Amino acid sequence: MDEPATGPGASRTEHHREDAADAVAAGRTPVRPRRPTLSAVARAAGVAPSTASLAFSGSGPVSEEAKARVLAAAAELGYGGPDPRARSLRRGRSGVIGVVMDERLSDAFRDPVNVLTLDGIAEVAGAAGASLLLVRSPLDDEQGAVPLVDAPMDAVVLVGCNVRIDPAVAVLRRRQIPVVAIEADDIEGAVPIQLDNREASRRAAAFLRDLGHEAVTIVSLPLDGSRRRGPIDAEREAEGIAFTSLERLRGVRGVFPDAVALEAAGSSVEEGRIAGTALFAVDGPRPTAVVAQSDVLAVGVISAALDAGLRVPEDVSVVGFDGITVDDSLFHRTRIRQLTTLVQPFVQKGQAAARAALAMLEGAEPQPAAFRSELRIGDTTGPPRA
Repeated sequence: MDEPATGPGASRTEHHREDAADAVAAGRTPVRPRRPTLSAVARAAGVAPSTASLAFSGSGPVSEEAKARVLAAAAELGYGGPDPRARSLRRGRSGVIGVVMDERLSDAFRDPVNVLTLDGIAEVAGAAGASLLLVRSPLDDEQGAVPLVDAPMDAVVLVGCNVRIDPAVAVLRRRQIPVVAIEADDIEGAVPIQLDNREASRRAAAFLRDLGHEAVTIVSLPLDGSRRRGPIDAEREAEGIAFTSLERLRGVRGVFPDAVALEAAGSSVEEGRIAGTALFAVDGPRPTAVVAQSDVLAVGVISAALDAGLRVPEDVSVVGFDGITVDDSLFHRTRIRQLTTLVQPFVQKGQAAARAALAMLEGAEPQPAAFRSELRIGDTTGPPRA
C-alpha cells in the first residue's frame, strides 16, 4: 500500500478529498477547490505580484532569495503557472494557431513531409507562446466543418490543402480569421508560402533528358480527393484541382510533353508500389526513367521495379521529390544508398508560415515567402541502357 503523502500541500489535498467525500455522503454537490492565483503566491512569499510574476517566469531581474521564496510558495499552494484562460481574456485572443490539413490526420502523419512542416510551425509558434490546433479540411457537404466553425483560433495555416481548400477558406473568411496558405493556388487575402514545384520538377526532367532518357513516366500525387488510381489523360488532368500535383506534372511535361502519367491514391510507399507494379507489368516497352512526385512514392516504385526483376538505375532510373531520410533497409537488395530527389526546405516552410501568422496577430505586415528545391543526385539515376 502507498504511504500517505506528507507536507502542507499534501495535507490540504487530503482535506479537499475529505470535504468532497463528506459532501457526497451528505447528498451535496462537492465544491471543486479554486485554482490558486499568482496573487496568493505573492502574499505567501511576501513579495509584490509583479515580483512573483517575474520570479515565476524567469524573465526579469529578481534576487535569488526572492525567487526561491516565490517558487517555494508556489509549490506549497500547488500553483502551476498563469491561467491560460485568464491570459486569453486579457489579450482578447485564444493563443491558438489552427493548422488545417487536407487528409485524415492518421493519413497525414504517415507522410514525413507533413510532420516536418508541422515541426517548423510548432517551433516558431511555441517560442511565441502560441499553441497549435490540428483540424481536417472539410468537404462541402460533410459535418467535418464544425471545428473550423467554432474552434478557438486566432489564425490558420493551411498545410497541403490544395484539394479541399475552398470550403475551409469560406468558413475562415466568415469568421474573419487570418489565413496563411502553404503551397496553394492564389487565395484572396491569404499570405502565400510557396515552393518552386513546377520549376523544380522541370529541372529533374531536364537532368534525365541530359542523361539520355526519352521514355519517362510520372507517378503523380492525387489530383483531387477521390483517391483514384490509374492513367492521367487530358480529361483527367483538366479535372484536377490539386495545385502541387498539377504544378509538378506540368514541370515534367515542360521537358517531356508526351510523358505518360499514373495517378496514385496518396503519398505512401504502398501507393508507389501499386503504381510501379502496374507500370512494370505492362507488355511492350517500359520507361527508362520514372519521376515520382514524392520520395515515399519513389521508394515504392523502386520496390516494384526490383520485384519485376529490374535493376535500379541500370534498367530504370527513379527520381523522387522532398529530400526526406529514406530507410536504408528498403534498398537492401541493391547497392542504393541515396535516392536522387528534389530536396525541399519543409521545416523552413513551416517556420515562415508561423511567422506570417504571428505577424498578422500583432498587427504587423506578414511576409510572403517562396522557397527553392535543390536537385540532389543519388544512386537511383543513370544513363539508359544502350
